[in-house]
Amino acid sequence: MKEQFTTNVINLKSYNISEADKIILMYSKEKGLIKGVAKGIKKPTSKLGGRMDMLVANKLMLNKGKNLDTICQAEAINTFLNLRRDMNKLFYAMYAGEIITNFGIENDPNSEEIFNLFYSFLEQISKVEKKENVMLSLLKFQLKIMEITGYSIELDSCVKCLCPRVDDDIYFSIENGGILCAECAKEISKKTKIPYKIKEFLSVLLNKDFDENTKYDNLVTEKICDTCINLLKNYIEYYSPKRFKTTNILESIR
Repeated sequence: MKEQFTTNVINLKSYNISEADKIILMYSKEKGLIKGVAKGIKKPTSKLGGRMDMLVANKLMLNKGKNLDTICQAEAINTFLNLRRDMNKLFYAMYAGEIITNFGIENDPNSEEIFNLFYSFLEQISKVEKKENVMLSLLKFQLKIMEITGYSIELDSCVKCLCPRVDDDIYFSIENGGILCAECAKEISKKTKIPYKIKEFLSVLLNKDFDENTKYDNLVTEKICDTCINLLKNYIEYYSPKRFKTTNILESIR
């Protein structure tokens, strides 16, 4: 008898392997990144159907295989339907999914935390209406996913001299992973000057749980979010083990 197991997943992408079959790349709550064969998925009679679409959360039953597991049952948990009705939401979700794809690993010890964060992000942007709130959710996601994967940015003190006191001349260094005071910034060629209020804004978001409201939730603007998302996008790309494909799409909706 074939060994079977069940797991909760969110679909990330798919690959054609035959006229009828696909390989589905997913992020599993219990196992991190996994791949499964969806046999006959392209046939009109397939029982898997739309459950294998990108950015759908499922409870799966799989048959364990030597090289690849086979998906035999799928029960949809959440299709995040509302984000599919808004192209901006969908593109932000695709970008977040690529971050998961690039930084996720098999048998990830942080799989439950990453899965829950990704699920909460997709659910949150499905519900909010204003673009600035969608962007704020993405910004929170960027900060939290980098923290979980070990690439959290330093916002409380200068990464060079460790001085916690910084004046209005604050710089952000991607290579050094955080903020620089004005004096230390003189020694670094590649850095970005950021307003003190932006530093404080990011610091508040980083030190709150993803689902926790902040004083900025009703004050944030598209312009502020856009500045911060772009800053973190460049930071994430720098540390990513794989090249991003969705960042051009992200640029087009900013």
